[in-house]
Amino acid sequence: MSRPKKALTPEQVKQRLRMQGITTTQWAEARGYTRNEVYRVLNGQAKAHYGKAHDIAVALGMKLADDQPTSPAEPRNPQKRVA
Repeated sequence: MSRPKKALTPEQVKQRLRMQGITTTQWAEARGYTRNEVYRVLNGQAKAHYGKAHDIAVALGMKLADDQPTSPAEPRNPQKRVA
């Protein structure tokens, strides 16, 4: 599946898979995911902010690769200390 410039909706992803003649299970197995993980992303049960769910959403085209949140380790208001 090529990466679209705009993120797809879950219904658009399902329609695209149907047009390609492959099942969600086939798509998942071909990429090393379980069908349950993929269905959780498609059905909105996994929010896909990070981790494997995020990877699946990017691969499906539901999120753009650069839609990653900032690292929680980064401070929100960094201030320099004066010694």
